[in-house]
Amino acid sequence: MPSLPLDELQVDKKDSVTGKQSTLPALHPGRIVSRNFVIYIPPPASCAPALLEEFLERAGFITQDLRWLLGQPHDLFWCQVIFDESLQKCLDSFLSSAPRKYDSHSPLHSSMQKVQDELHHVVFLTLLRMSTHKESKDCHITPSVFGEILYNNYLFDIPKLLDICVLFGKGNISILQKMIGNIFQQQPNYYQDLDDSVPTLLQVFNRILEICGIQHDTTCAEPQKLEAQKKTTPIDMPEQELEDALLYLCDTSSTLWAFLEVFPFASQTLQKHDFLSKISSFYEMFFTELETAVMKRKFKDKSVQSGLWKRLSHSRRKMLEICHNIISQTCLQPILEHRTENIQPFVEDFLQILTTLLTERRFLCEYDELYPVAEDVNLLKQVSPSLDETRTAYLLHGLQSVQTDIKIFKACAIPPEQKNPGDALSESESNRTQNSNGHEPECAGATAIPFTGVELDSLISQVKDLFPDLGEGFILCCLEEYGFNPEKVINNLLEGNLSPHLQGMDHSMPRKEIVDPCPHVSSRSNVFANDEFDVFSRDVVDTSRIWKGRRKEETAAQVLADKSVILAQRDRYAQYNMISEEHIVDGDYDDEYDDTYDGNQVGANDADSDDELISRRPFTIPQVLRSRNREEEDDTDELEEPEEETAKTDHFVQDPAVLRERAEARRATYYARKGFRQDNNTVVVGTSKGQGQSRETTQERRKKEANKSARANHNRRFMADKKRNKGMIPS
Repeated sequence: MPSLPLDELQVDKKDSVTGKQSTLPALHPGRIVSRNFVIYIPPPASCAPALLEEFLERAGFITQDLRWLLGQPHDLFWCQVIFDESLQKCLDSFLSSAPRKYDSHSPLHSSMQKVQDELHHVVFLTLLRMSTHKESKDCHITPSVFGEILYNNYLFDIPKLLDICVLFGKGNISILQKMIGNIFQQQPNYYQDLDDSVPTLLQVFNRILEICGIQHDTTCAEPQKLEAQKKTTPIDMPEQELEDALLYLCDTSSTLWAFLEVFPFASQTLQKHDFLSKISSFYEMFFTELETAVMKRKFKDKSVQSGLWKRLSHSRRKMLEICHNIISQTCLQPILEHRTENIQPFVEDFLQILTTLLTERRFLCEYDELYPVAEDVNLLKQVSPSLDETRTAYLLHGLQSVQTDIKIFKACAIPPEQKNPGDALSESESNRTQNSNGHEPECAGATAIPFTGVELDSLISQVKDLFPDLGEGFILCCLEEYGFNPEKVINNLLEGNLSPHLQGMDHSMPRKEIVDPCPHVSSRSNVFANDEFDVFSRDVVDTSRIWKGRRKEETAAQVLADKSVILAQRDRYAQYNMISEEHIVDGDYDDEYDDTYDGNQVGANDADSDDELISRRPFTIPQVLRSRNREEEDDTDELEEPEEETAKTDHFVQDPAVLRERAEARRATYYARKGFRQDNNTVVVGTSKGQGQSRETTQERRKKEANKSARANHNRRFMADKKRNKGMIPS
């Protein structure tokens, strides 16, 4: 038989004074044990012996008391939790004062860190047991009564749940999801409390803007009185106030992000109050101003500037992730998980949210870098074939125009020793900002790099349309002063609230033309442009690959033994190899081989010998296939004189007359074999000119002239006479 729940259970108690037995409910204030739980105090900033001893002693007391509480039975544990106010104050002090990872504190002493970790673990186990209504079959509480106990006794509330998520979320996501999910499930009134706390949460962001002196549109905005003190700005506000404001923002954004990671269903409650639109507007105004302030302010200690920059980057990243969680939970997840049959309302909400965010240009650009909108649109196209193509095209085109036309320059550099990869929005940012030495510059933010080209002309024209009497040079100085924000420049010009150094400038100052100091270098174009040694297109050149003469510490033998160039070209020339390797005998079957006559013993019964069958005559190129050069080579071989068997005397210089006789003999033999008649008649030559020629010389010359067309191209005169006779060539 199952036991009764704790809320219905009755126990007997004996009065210590009278000795009478009485029956009390299991949950009764008379059953608690008198035990004073001390308040938690965070670790001291300094390691002074007195402060260190005080912290260790106080943390030891809390740890000891909580371990005693965890060891109590189920009924006594809940009696102590419900009716002991000192326990609730102890837990509340730890949740509100325990150090967060983004706090600016030096590393704790080893002994302090050990005690702090142990206390952190014990508090988590206590809160986990407090959120569980059923520990076993015998130890349980009615779920409805459990919810009333939590809610009426303020054991949990929305601020406590937020602190629990940010303190214990790392490494305990699954446990916290069950823990907080059980609390909201057993007590739905927490949903209403969450809904009521959203306006307060939004008021926190407005309060941060007021502290930093950033103007924002509100319905209750009042004009500033003339005698009122001028509001401070992030650039001139006290350094401590600036640190507090950034720490406040970092704590708020991290806590809210951790809560949405653990309990994503809270996104729907946040979006009921148009949370995305308001947080994106805050993002647009706050981070541009604060980045400029942190970058331009002069800090005595550079570590302070680096710490502010880290908190700023951390807060920016967390706020983008918060917005992504809200969009994902309210629009995308219901579609992917098929929670409802009709997905068209969720698609409509997604398009409506993104279309509204088009006005927040910087926020949308940085959100798209982390979570590409085009991928979500493609996903919706696959799920919803009836997606409005016009609206999606308008959304993507608007996003593209924002990215190309409006350049929002982010904080792009942190010293190498202060760089934290988790703080940057994307790895490409840090890669783009590295200088020639491989390090990153000090701090360059939203105004570090000016607009150029058509974009800068567009910003100047926006201001000049309203103030045509101002010079472009003066407008450019105003844009540089106010972060290239034309709306802010126009507002300050209308109110006459320009900076002192801008008021002293010439308002009609023209714009300076930027002259290229090396026009021929920028316009050059040759085969060596943009290579690895082009100093005009790159700032860093590998000088180790540049040397004059022989490398140092390299001998001639090492240079000759270096065959790396030859080996590198071997694969290249191997591609020109035309030798086929198909007929190498490797045991594989060749399907192109003709095995028709393999079974017949061809030539086995012939009288021919094996040697005659096997022997092959040498290959000879047919006469018709021989080239002309080949024939000349054969003829030259025939003209060569056969070598004599007996070795001749090696004459250093042979007799020219003997050489001429041998050549004449070879020539006569060649002509005789070819059937040519060698005409060695010297009659054609005749005598010297002017002395008259004999009758034989004249006949031989006439015969040579008539028959010279039989060889070579000596019939030109005959053909010319033929053409002239036919009238083809004018006389």
